[in-house]
Amino acid sequence: MSILVVLIPVTLLLVGIALWAFFWATNDGQFDDLDRPAVDILVDDDPSAPKTRRPGDDGT
Repeated sequence: MSILVVLIPVTLLLVGIALWAFFWATNDGQFDDLDRPAVDILVDDDPSAPKTRRPGDDGT
């Protein structure tokens, strides 16, 4: 039973840290847009951007 004297405060401390991290992430905007990062990988590059050439590519 004496282990409960240690485990309960440690558990409360860990729960407090987890709550603080959650509220910090929420206030920092981590959960504002959940769909855009998943779609960004599918979007093509800017078509008006100049094409880069690889070394040794003679363009023909």
